[in-house]
Amino acid sequence: MVRGRRGWLVNDAVAYRGRLLAGVDEVGRGPLAGDVVAAAVILDVCQPIDGLTDSKKLSALKRQKLFPEIISHARCYSIGRATVGEIDDHNILQATMLAMSRAVDGLSIRPEFVVVDGNRLPDWTLPSQAVVKGDMKIPAISAASILAKVTRDREMEALDKVYPGYGFAAHKGYGTRQHLSALALLGPCAVHRRSFRPVAESLVQWSMT
Repeated sequence: MVRGRRGWLVNDAVAYRGRLLAGVDEVGRGPLAGDVVAAAVILDVCQPIDGLTDSKKLSALKRQKLFPEIISHARCYSIGRATVGEIDDHNILQATMLAMSRAVDGLSIRPEFVVVDGNRLPDWTLPSQAVVKGDMKIPAISAASILAKVTRDREMEALDKVYPGYGFAAHKGYGTRQHLSALALLGPCAVHRRSFRPVAESLVQWSMT
């Protein structure tokens, strides 16, 4: 999917001196709890960063190492999010688009072209392209993937201390066996997505007790 300037595809965007190409990615569509977090990054071609790839392909230690390097070397970056309430109100797809739009809007430099990981674009007028597996192909998207992943993981680790017993620090809100068992035992907490089936089913069970 391409928006904006017709015929200006990602290979051309990368060749466009690379300086004002923004990469965008999100983390947290699948979990049962926590915000969905997106990042937008404009890299500096004069300060290349080694090891950029899809954040899921990297160890937690490698992501933690790259995180400050991206922040210090990028021309600019921004984090956007959609809250649990917005996810429940709008659905996860629309909330994801909202988080990505907020990330791009937060950049201190307006990009000339935006590349987004995946096959959908937010409803914006920016020249842009959705790139399937873009986090493995385009360094700016890889960097955004890492920033979003580390940011959200840290937030879930902090929430583990606020809402002990669910194991947020371990599973980051995903529907693991540990998490589902905790839901059955404790019921949902304030950061659970009530529109997601396992949480909705847990709410019903707890309303009957």
